[in-house]
Amino acid sequence: MTEPTRNRTALTVAVWAWVVLPFGYGVYELVQKATQLFTG
Repeated sequence: MTEPTRNRTALTVAVWAWVVLPFGYGVYELVQKATQLFTG
């Protein structure tokens, strides 16, 4: 793999992580709160 491709791949992974991790945490919190709401 050439150097620019490796840099682009690392950047792509970092950007997706920046988006997916907070989204996943939000979904996790939503499920927890919804469970509490419906189970009392």
